[in-house]
Amino acid sequence: MISPTGSYGLPALLSVLLSLSTTTIATITSKGQTVELNGNTYYIPARVVTTLKADAHVFGKLNSLQPLTVIRSDASKLTSAILDSLVSSYETADDVFNAGFLDNIYVEYNGTSKDPSENVSTHSSWGPKILGYASAYSTKKSKTVTSSSTLPAGPYFLDPSSGAVFEAWLLYSDVMGSFTQGLVSVGDDKYDVLPASLQGYASLTIGVPSRLYYTKTADKPLAGVRLGVKDIYDIKGVKTGCGNRAYYETYPVANTTGPAIQSLIDAGAIVVGKMKTSQFANGETATDDWVDYHSPFNARGDGYQDPSSSSSGPGSGIGAYDWLDLAVGSDTGGSIRNPSQVNGCFGNRPSWNLVSLDNVMPMSPLLDTAGFLTRDVQVWRAAAEVMYKDAGLKSYTKYPKSIKTIDFPTNASTPAEGLLVEFVDKLSSFLGGANVSAFDYDALWESTKPSTVATNTTLNSMLALTYPILISKQQYPLIAAPLYADYAAANGGRKPFINPVPRSRWDWGLGYPESQLNTEIEHKNTFTSWWNTTAQVFDEETCSDSLILYIGTEATPTYRNIYRSMPGIPKGFATSRIANFAGVPDMVVPIGQALYNSTITEQQEYLPVAVDFIAPHGCDLMVFNLINELVEAGIVKQPGAGSTLYGDELQTTSKSALPFS
Repeated sequence: MISPTGSYGLPALLSVLLSLSTTTIATITSKGQTVELNGNTYYIPARVVTTLKADAHVFGKLNSLQPLTVIRSDASKLTSAILDSLVSSYETADDVFNAGFLDNIYVEYNGTSKDPSENVSTHSSWGPKILGYASAYSTKKSKTVTSSSTLPAGPYFLDPSSGAVFEAWLLYSDVMGSFTQGLVSVGDDKYDVLPASLQGYASLTIGVPSRLYYTKTADKPLAGVRLGVKDIYDIKGVKTGCGNRAYYETYPVANTTGPAIQSLIDAGAIVVGKMKTSQFANGETATDDWVDYHSPFNARGDGYQDPSSSSSGPGSGIGAYDWLDLAVGSDTGGSIRNPSQVNGCFGNRPSWNLVSLDNVMPMSPLLDTAGFLTRDVQVWRAAAEVMYKDAGLKSYTKYPKSIKTIDFPTNASTPAEGLLVEFVDKLSSFLGGANVSAFDYDALWESTKPSTVATNTTLNSMLALTYPILISKQQYPLIAAPLYADYAAANGGRKPFINPVPRSRWDWGLGYPESQLNTEIEHKNTFTSWWNTTAQVFDEETCSDSLILYIGTEATPTYRNIYRSMPGIPKGFATSRIANFAGVPDMVVPIGQALYNSTITEQQEYLPVAVDFIAPHGCDLMVFNLINELVEAGIVKQPGAGSTLYGDELQTTSKSALPFS
């Protein structure tokens, strides 16, 4: 018979419990809470940002957690009109703020008057009164509430029992599947998974802080910029998954944040989550190749277009979410450029070796780069100036007078071609009548190839195996071999599952001797030297003798619900490989959108049209400056988020294409 206390018996059990009580201390740590206000759900971090102190009769009338708006004003006499104007500006500038936070108002005076005052009758919907009016210059207070520290303007939550004030983070559902984890800073430069969730079908939840909390400065040029990070970059306190379940399971949380990401955080960027990558950053197509995880969705057009890869999460999120400002991706063979093109955003593969890639999953160290995807060219340039600041790039504001186009149409036979032709014409005019010429790099190679290269060697024959050999034979010993060994050691000798694309590429590379890697490195170096001395060269005044343009996308659909073929090896040479092998910047510019007939909606929908700019190594800021000026001049229009680049109001202006200006 078993006693009610188990096989120990009561005396023995008490002895065990007493023993445990002397050796075990339970630790309970708050990770914040979620609340609903005016139909929106908010995450309230556990960290107290300040404490308000008041006479008992002030907070005594407040029950439980309270919404709070902090108003900052330099008006020596705050009036209702001034308050209305400030509230209106908050509502316009910030998605987190809503009228519910006006139940309680705390005003911080930031002017220079010795005796500021307020005479305000708040709207009935705003709550009963202003809690306090604090001034750094006067001992007089119109109310008895004071703060232990200065607060930025914006929405907060107040615990009246303690006076503790907390930030408000608005929660969004990641309906496109762009993210792997929502993140929140927990101090000590560490991050943790956001402990909050919204109702949604298989959707993660992402939290964003109020934009009103942040003011950009010379030291913090990215203050408040909401940042998503491709899940190959380490972030302290968080696991890196690289798109593979076994990898995520095998390795612990990162103990440091890599320098590329840390530089952005130090400049004020707010990391809101890790974003999906195709497995180990190899090129995968939705439906066919994604096994461990589902490919993100592309918001453009009918919503069922492939988002491309490997920076598919960043591309998907930037194309879909107006609450996300910037995403960090990586580009080895096109992994930033292709998602930027098809998701309708700006993106850059930078000059090679501009930034440290420590604590970043490698694919090919000779080709890997870190860049951005965004809809905002000013944020794009500011982020580049931060991340690449140690590279010593010069910021050119004079531009080349020569435009070389690769495979551009000369006459428009489709709406997309019309956009391309018109864009080149406008770019030429903007550059003061720059000369436009077709560029045949194959013909140039044939007439100028190095004497060390055999006469019958074409670019395609010399570089046919270069890319697949570099990515397979460099990634295998750096990622695959350690993972196989570590996973087997932890799982009784078992081998981890690997998606078809990286597995086939690694296995293919193992079929070649190590000497082949050296051969392909030599081929790459030959091309690098030739390109940078012959095809496009440095210029003292404009950084480059020319701008080279090629077509990124022509609104061509790639449906995610179509089965294709077994994964192949990415052999051969094409225009998109130029930047990879030459080590030069290649930057994506969406110039418009064109209609296609969707087999999903059975309606006409819009997809992006994009152009890529190539410049010499180190000319990144010249291209950033040029694109910013093209936006200012109205020649390039910044896209919005959603199914169309420019919003529904422009959707019916043309039955064939939308203008880019």
